[in-house]
Amino acid sequence: MSITAESQVHDKIAEQEHTAQPVPLWLTAFTILFPTAFAMLATSATNVAIPHIAGSFGSTLDEANWVITSYMIANAILIPLTGWLENMMGRVNFLKVFITIFTIGSIICAFAPSLNFLVLGRIVQGIGGGPMMPISQAILIAAFPFEKRGQAMALFALAVMVFSILGPSFGGFIVDNSAWQWIYLINIPVGIFSVILVHCNIEEVVQRKKPEKVDFVGLVALVIWLFSMQVVLDKGQQYDWFDTTWVCWLTGISVFSFIFFVVWELECKNAIVNFRVFKDKNFFIGTILGSSVNMIIYVTIVLLPQFLQSLMGYTAMLSGFSLAPRVISCVAMLAIIGKMVEKIDNRILIAIGFIFLATSTFMYANLNLSISFSYVVIPNVIMGVGVILVFIPVSALCLGTLPKTELSNGAGLHSLCKCVTTAFVISMSSTLVARLSQLHQTYLVKNLSNYNIIFQHKMSLMTHKFMALYPSITASHKAGGVFYKQLLTQSKLMAYVDVFELFALIAILLVPWAFFLNVNFKDQK
Repeated sequence: MSITAESQVHDKIAEQEHTAQPVPLWLTAFTILFPTAFAMLATSATNVAIPHIAGSFGSTLDEANWVITSYMIANAILIPLTGWLENMMGRVNFLKVFITIFTIGSIICAFAPSLNFLVLGRIVQGIGGGPMMPISQAILIAAFPFEKRGQAMALFALAVMVFSILGPSFGGFIVDNSAWQWIYLINIPVGIFSVILVHCNIEEVVQRKKPEKVDFVGLVALVIWLFSMQVVLDKGQQYDWFDTTWVCWLTGISVFSFIFFVVWELECKNAIVNFRVFKDKNFFIGTILGSSVNMIIYVTIVLLPQFLQSLMGYTAMLSGFSLAPRVISCVAMLAIIGKMVEKIDNRILIAIGFIFLATSTFMYANLNLSISFSYVVIPNVIMGVGVILVFIPVSALCLGTLPKTELSNGAGLHSLCKCVTTAFVISMSSTLVARLSQLHQTYLVKNLSNYNIIFQHKMSLMTHKFMALYPSITASHKAGGVFYKQLLTQSKLMAYVDVFELFALIAILLVPWAFFLNVNFKDQK
């Protein structure tokens, strides 16, 4: 080919590229949020299916909990690697590979012949699903113009928050009406369709800094830190925390690995995570606020169904549906939050949002054993409003001041902090319920005394009722068993109330932090 002909070909290609129509924003948003939403749905839906999974494989609940733990470990390890992997592989290939990995994990989970294979499938799922949340947030921030970032984060919240809240309802419906395997089967066609969407609609990042070397030392430190931390959080309560030697050793290993990882990444030239983005004030404060709102949300998502199932006798589906009203208020707020972010000081929105969160969580502190299903609706609706008022402005302000070259890295770190905080608080909340329940027992048991006239009278009445069917000694024992069971129930109820009050107080204390954020900045180029 002659130089002139070759030049004409290049000019023609350049002209075609110049005249090529960009992908519409709505199609970009749908393409990236579609797989993210279903990844979040499968994650939270698994929580309510654990008793059914344990029964299916003939395992204990503690053994079946590894189905959740294994996913969280793999998820947490991959989240901070999002920016590094995207730079190394390219955005389109990155998305195709990890959506495919998540789909393969779903296939393994759906057809797992044993609990060990199911745990393996969840690890594969966690590897594929881990980067989806930070990469989708980074793509939306980069794709939408500055004035429309509120709308971008509203769409992101729709995929992440709404589908996470829908998960228990979806999972409860599945396990009560069909087989738990359908929680994972539904992700197979979703994954295939998502790969096609990414191939057609996501544009490659032309200017990216490709890493020269693989930071194996940092990666190993990250894996050791997160694995040891998650095992301690998951098994600590079962083995009485630091009264067990191996828990102490794993805790020390986790702390040492974390410190080593941070120091190494700060000094390494080819670091997989750039911790220096925490120098940005908005990113630092926004990460604290984002992790805190995640903490409050997931405490209620975990503890409220536990309360309804263990103390109120609700089924998995009904306890999941108890969270559904939160979705309605979330969706309603998403329809108007974009305009609110544009016209109202975002710091005021965040402060009001935390007030809503505190109010709803404090309303949970008024739970008792006589409440109706409708009583749970109002706090959930209020919490849905608060979630969106906090989540959308925080997401936009947290990453809005970062350079576009650091968006993926910042989104990965932001998501990692949320993931670690959520895992820590879920474990601590369960421990608090168990320990506070024991504490309340020590105070309530003094009422079950033969020196208490009221107790003697109640005990006598209950014994006489049982004497219609049993001998007097047996009737007395059964009456004592009834009152002891009531003691345990009331102690656990008071423990749930204490935990909800604690997190309501935390939400109130976070209100002033919103005003430390900077809202007067221009779009980063």
